[in-house]
Amino acid sequence: MRVLLIGSGGREHALAVGLAADPSVEQLIAAPGNPGIAAIAELREVRADDPAAVAALAVEVAADLVVIGPEAPLVAGVADAVRAKGIACFGPSAAAARLEGSKAFAKDVMAAAGVPTGRSYACTTAEQAAAALEEFGPPYVVKNDGLAAGKGVVVTADRAVAQEHARDCGRVVIEEFLDGPEVSLFVVTDGTAAVPLMPAQDFKRVADGDEGPNTGGMGAYAPLPWAPADLVERVMAETVMPTLAEMRDRGTPFAGLLYVGLALTGKGPKVIEFNARFGDPETQVVLALLASPLCGLLHAAATGTLADLPPLRWHDGAAVTVVVAGHNYPGTPRTGDVISGGEQPGVIHAGTARRADGALVSAGGRVLSATATGPDLAAARAAAYALVDSITLEGSHHRGDIALGAVEGRIRL
Repeated sequence: MRVLLIGSGGREHALAVGLAADPSVEQLIAAPGNPGIAAIAELREVRADDPAAVAALAVEVAADLVVIGPEAPLVAGVADAVRAKGIACFGPSAAAARLEGSKAFAKDVMAAAGVPTGRSYACTTAEQAAAALEEFGPPYVVKNDGLAAGKGVVVTADRAVAQEHARDCGRVVIEEFLDGPEVSLFVVTDGTAAVPLMPAQDFKRVADGDEGPNTGGMGAYAPLPWAPADLVERVMAETVMPTLAEMRDRGTPFAGLLYVGLALTGKGPKVIEFNARFGDPETQVVLALLASPLCGLLHAAATGTLADLPPLRWHDGAAVTVVVAGHNYPGTPRTGDVISGGEQPGVIHAGTARRADGALVSAGGRVLSATATGPDLAAARAAAYALVDSITLEGSHHRGDIALGAVEGRIRL
């Protein structure tokens, strides 16, 4: 099978590793890709959010399957353009991708489907925002209604900061704070059938102890030894299947990857957000533990045959990934710093580039992630940090507490 992977970040590198390991994949092409992906795939230039250009490339390379990684191309309708050419595509339509593209739309779908989630208001004026903040009180949760590359959410006890974020975004969703450990659940679906992957937990704040501003994610681990045994079954019944049914009823079935971001509250799991694609950096740990062929799974979702797929198989043990971020991230990062140790097994590239002289350099905020597996969470964590220690990037920083609470048994529901 010839597979075309769209995107250039850490999620796409992790997907590329999984796809390249599938025996059914005869050729893997990535566009635009990155230096890490270049080691296992043929790279082609394309603007990922240009539907016509991606569809033309899919035809040119005679792709049997197109896998769209990032959210922006999905919201732009790239999956629609590819399917219009008669090519199987993993990723929702533009209409269905509004579950991520608009927080207000997602909340409307949740309400119609009876999905457990926090109360919220969509606000477009300073007066509406002030009223919502007054009703909910601190900590304040203010979300940009549109795509914001993982940085559109502010959770703060400072009302002035919350009001400033609402003003800067223009249209926001302000909602009640959901207290409890957060969980990411990826669900592969063809619009009707749905297959959950292994739950993971990521770390959104930039510094140890969940301090500092939100980021796109500073690390992740799986499995979750503290999670309720019935968590996945309950979320599938209470959230996923009703949401998929509601999307079908609206004439916009959701086929692809439904990312369910959850808070495990005292009243059970509630949805924080939906995304329309794999999450980064959780993808790194979930796919590291997946034993079933990745391409077969994605192709079944893209062709409406997911119900015929055998149950997924998983490796024993655990996986941990730690993000190595560039100087000043999540502010404007410094780029062009030389990286050493970035081309080892387990190192996933997110914001890297190849200099004219061949040197690997930083080219973004989240530059690399060090991913390792082990027989248990403690061993996987130790291996991931050993990998981090073998990487040199001037001015870089990383969290030192990824998965530590789970290893030490400090997470309580």
